[in-house]
Amino acid sequence: MKATKKPVPDFASEAKEALFWQDHDSTEYIDWTTASRGVFPELKPSLKSISIRLPQPMIDRLRAMANERDVPYQSLIKMILAERLAQG
Repeated sequence: MKATKKPVPDFASEAKEALFWQDHDSTEYIDWTTASRGVFPELKPSLKSISIRLPQPMIDRLRAMANERDVPYQSLIKMILAERLAQG
């Protein structure tokens, strides 16, 4: 027989909800065996600008490679980084 779960309280703000979950175990409130993974196809990852210093010859080579592929060089840098990160 399943144990009865406590009702999740209503929260006045996200900050109050965050404080609540810091001190409470969600398994007392939510039956995770019936949970399903959410899919958000329209959600775009947030981007953060960074500044990185690269030698000019490296930038020139990246720009040439990007030009050959007909993509912006910053996009090419992101693709190269993503491929390398996927390799582990």
